Amino acid sequence: MPLVAGFDSSTQSCKLVIRDAETGEPVREGRARHPDGTEVDPQAWWHALRSAVDAAGGLGDVAAVSVAGQQHGMVCLDEAGRVVRPALLWNDTRSAGAAAALIEEAGGGAAGRRFWADAVGLVPVASFTATKLRWLARHEPANAARVAAVCLPHDWLTWRLAGAPGLAALRTDRSDASGTGYWSPATGEYRLDLLERAFGRRLAVPVVLGPAEAAGTLDPTALAGPPPGAGPATGGVPLGPGAGDNAAAALGVGARPGDVVVSLGTSGTVFSVAEAPAADPSGAVAGFADATGRYLPLVCTLNAARVLDATAGLLRVGLDELSDLALSAPPGADGLVVVPYLEGERTPDRPSATGAVHGLTLATSTPAHLARAAVEGMLCALADALDALVAQGARVDRVILVGGGARSAAVRRIAPQVFGRRVVVPPPGEYVADGAARQAAWLALGGDAPPDWSPAGAEEHSADPVPAVRERYAAARDRVLDRVDPA
Repeated sequence: MPLVAGFDSSTQSCKLVIRDAETGEPVREGRARHPDGTEVDPQAWWHALRSAVDAAGGLGDVAAVSVAGQQHGMVCLDEAGRVVRPALLWNDTRSAGAAAALIEEAGGGAAGRRFWADAVGLVPVASFTATKLRWLARHEPANAARVAAVCLPHDWLTWRLAGAPGLAALRTDRSDASGTGYWSPATGEYRLDLLERAFGRRLAVPVVLGPAEAAGTLDPTALAGPPPGAGPATGGVPLGPGAGDNAAAALGVGARPGDVVVSLGTSGTVFSVAEAPAADPSGAVAGFADATGRYLPLVCTLNAARVLDATAGLLRVGLDELSDLALSAPPGADGLVVVPYLEGERTPDRPSATGAVHGLTLATSTPAHLARAAVEGMLCALADALDALVAQGARVDRVILVGGGARSAAVRRIAPQVFGRRVVVPPPGEYVADGAARQAAWLALGGDAPPDWSPAGAEEHSADPVPAVRERYAAARDRVLDRVDPA
């Protein structure tokens, strides 16, 4: 019974699952927290990874290892492989001005957005690595002068597991490379001219591997913490190329062409498995690659499960009671609408927007109506994201609902009414880590495709669509106000 290990190094924590390579059956797991913040010393990820390994009983019996992780984070290394400064994460927005500048320099307006969409499948926003490199070059020139290589969080962790054998050994995969702003999913090649445009000079970047290529071998001494540059010992356990978190989640749930995955974490993501790359000049759809050789067009919203948390806090109830309240109110909440832009919004691009409540009357001034409107508002924002994918040619045979927000019975039952499509909810799981483990199994077992680990026990929900819910939401969403600086 060969075993494989998969890591999910997310914004919040590091999760490790160890599974049977052939069946996907869970064997053991471990986890450890990451520090909060939008910039983090990568060494904290390494400490968490080692703690997760210890909690899971070690890696001594596994046949392959793979790491999935949060996308876009900028990890800068000097010539000796030392981290130059804390990594800027995907949710660090200080490079928003740099993103606007890069679009302007490419022609500005629609022409500038079209240039970037055609070149790399996405339009610069603060999340993407290229914009963070521009910010670093402009705001921290002393640090920028020390940078010899740039990589992503999962690349750096894979490199450390291999013993940090030198910058030439950095490896990544298509899915994570496609979120940098200087690698093209359409051509499968780096656009180093765009990296140079962003940073001012070219840097070493990781080699982009195919879905089942090895990124090296596990250094048996790595988890004891040798210094970077010490070189690997002979291990023999292959390291997978890894993946960005959304691509790993798609692999973990077994998504296939025609599936759209809606992931309800702190933020929301809506992505589909596609046979052709996307290039959306509006910037709503990011044209990422997936972890199997296909493509993963994706829309991200900033507000998903946090909307449920905030509403539950406002009503002073738990999430289960919030769900019960929502289901006790009628579809459409008798006209009450919540626009859930609580932290601004990325899609649509309204970074300073605030949330709003419309249709408040004496009849709708009840906890049940507010709970229902909050669930519907969150789902309507994600349905808008689904529409953006469809406009880019996505086929939608079914919607797969995952993430912490999918644990809500109200979300599961109301989703088909809002999306107007069949909704499948796999059992709760660590699907990003599972996707990494499935990739490791592909590497360990060989073959043209990863082993079939279809999650058992999925729920299926169908309901008649209620178009009035989205119609009222559409009328309200463009009437939200921007936040006011108290100064």
